[in-house]
Amino acid sequence: MGSRIRRALSRAAFAAVGAAAGAAVGGLISRQAASSGGALGALAGATIADVRSDPGGFLDALRSDEDEALDDADGAATAG
Repeated sequence: MGSRIRRALSRAAFAAVGAAAGAAVGGLISRQAASSGGALGALAGATIADVRSDPGGFLDALRSDEDEALDDADGAATAG
């Protein structure tokens, strides 16, 4: 339960930082761009938090299931 709360708080913190950065950059252009930049920044921040919290690591989060199956088959072929 505690890890779920920590993960949610981490995701919220990253989303808040991303929203602030996106809104600041968009605010240099216009109010509408600030709003859109804040939304996109929050989405990016939450995505980064999810990838960082993956127990397999950053690269494992980006790999597809097909890549893992190929790696498992290659490892079994070379080991045996």
